[in-house]
Amino acid sequence: MTRHGAFDHPVTIGIVAAAVAVVAIAFGVIGVMTARGRGSPELRRELWLRTASWCLLLPLMMVPVLLGREWVIGAVTVLGLACLREFDRATGLFREPLVAGIVVLGILAANFAALDHWYGFFVALWPLTVGVIIIGTIPRDRPQGYVQRVALGIFAYMLFGAALAHLSFMANEPSYRPIMLMLLTTVALSDVAAFTFGKLLGGPKLVPNTSPNKSISGAVGALCVTTLLVAGLSSFIFAGTPLGQWHWLLLLGVIVGIGAQAGDLMLSSIKRDIGIKDMGTILPGHGGVLDRFNSLLLVAPAAFHFIQFFVGFGMGQPARLVTGP
Repeated sequence: MTRHGAFDHPVTIGIVAAAVAVVAIAFGVIGVMTARGRGSPELRRELWLRTASWCLLLPLMMVPVLLGREWVIGAVTVLGLACLREFDRATGLFREPLVAGIVVLGILAANFAALDHWYGFFVALWPLTVGVIIIGTIPRDRPQGYVQRVALGIFAYMLFGAALAHLSFMANEPSYRPIMLMLLTTVALSDVAAFTFGKLLGGPKLVPNTSPNKSISGAVGALCVTTLLVAGLSSFIFAGTPLGQWHWLLLLGVIVGIGAQAGDLMLSSIKRDIGIKDMGTILPGHGGVLDRFNSLLLVAPAAFHFIQFFVGFGMGQPARLVTGP
């Protein structure tokens, strides 16, 4: 399978350089605020924690993409299992080890199908795994709690297995790097833009019972910024392809913008329902792994299938790399 170099595409170079520059500028600004005593100590501490966390997150997000296809699939697999672990502990799914075990196997299988570049198996795994979850605990003859454990298992697999594994399958495209980096960075910036516009403009809350800090102005501002940024970067990535027309590029931007915010609100709904603030504490200033990467859960499959319709992923590349003859 022919592969492109890590920095062959100018969009890849631009995104990596911009990410490093933004973090450096953020440290400089916070340093000046600290030296001059601007802002409250709590605000400065929060900014230091968040920026320091990004120094860890950015390499974890970008380095596997730059290293190659197998690294991406491995990283996505680990991410899916880490999200499942937090979800298990928060929702009580860990009390159903059989269901949780089936979900783990489903996550591994979905990413193996991506590694094998076997799209038919990749798609077939979704209903097959759901079917195994549905019947898995029936032989134990314990109908009490059946609906809850099956629903949690299916929900977990579809989010952390089927949905996230679309990122893994993207890596079968020789020029996947700019596409994936574009999605990762714009999803992250969507959250920053929503916070910034919300603080600057204020106004009515979007869904106060679900996410009290999110405002309509923040949501609209983030959608506009994300749409334009995705469309602008994609104009270079997909130039000369059927997707390279502005109305399709803007629609891709809208899909990413709405998906990013919907994923965040989906996780907020889960947390409000079970009465917790964060899914974990591993990332200071961000919460858990799932708190940070929730937006990708909906963006990954939506962007994948939209791009797949126009240009495909790994078209013309060898398939069944592991299981084939």
